[in-house]
Amino acid sequence: MLIKPVTPNNPNPSGVLIPIPQYPLYTATLAQFSGTPLPYYLDESKGWSTSPTEVRAALAEAKKKGVTPKALVVINPGNPTGALLDEKTQEELVKLCEEHNIILLADEVYQCNLHRANEAPFTSFKKIVRRMNSPVGLVSYHSISKGVTGECGRRGGYLECTNFPDEILALVYKMVETDEKYRIA
Repeated sequence: MLIKPVTPNNPNPSGVLIPIPQYPLYTATLAQFSGTPLPYYLDESKGWSTSPTEVRAALAEAKKKGVTPKALVVINPGNPTGALLDEKTQEELVKLCEEHNIILLADEVYQCNLHRANEAPFTSFKKIVRRMNSPVGLVSYHSISKGVTGECGRRGGYLECTNFPDEILALVYKMVETDEKYRIA
C-alpha cells in the first residue's frame, strides 16, 4: 500500500514528495487518503526546474518529522510553470529514488505542449530509467486532453507502470476493472 494511515500499529504517517507550485490535485488526493504532503520547492532562478537538492532537503525534513516518504511526484513539463527537465536532472532524480527506495510518479501529460520543442525536446522518465537500467518503480501519466489536438473538457488518459511486481499490477488492473469511473468504453 502506498499510503498507510496512522494507526496504533503504524504510528509513522506515509508521505509523498510534491512540487511547489503544483497542480492542486496532488494535495487534494493526499488529504483524501490521509497521506502527508512533503513539499519541495521548484527553483525559480532556473526556470522553475526541479532541484535534486530541494528534494533531498524535503526528504531530510520528512525524516525529522517521522514521516515515511513513499513516492516522488515530478511534473515534466511543469504545470503550472512550463519547466522542462534536462536529462542530467532526470538521472539525478532517478538515483535519488533508488537511494531512498521511493516510487517515481512522472506526470508527463504536457509532453506535447512544449514552448521550444526544437531547442529543448521532451525526454520521458521511462527512457531515463531504461537507459540507466534502474530498478526504480515508475508510474508515467499521459492524457489525451492536454495535447495539441486535445479538446477542452474531453477527459481521458493512461498510466504505465514500470518495474512493478506482477502482484501489484494485478491490483491496479483489479481496481480499474471494478470501478465504473475508470472503465474503458
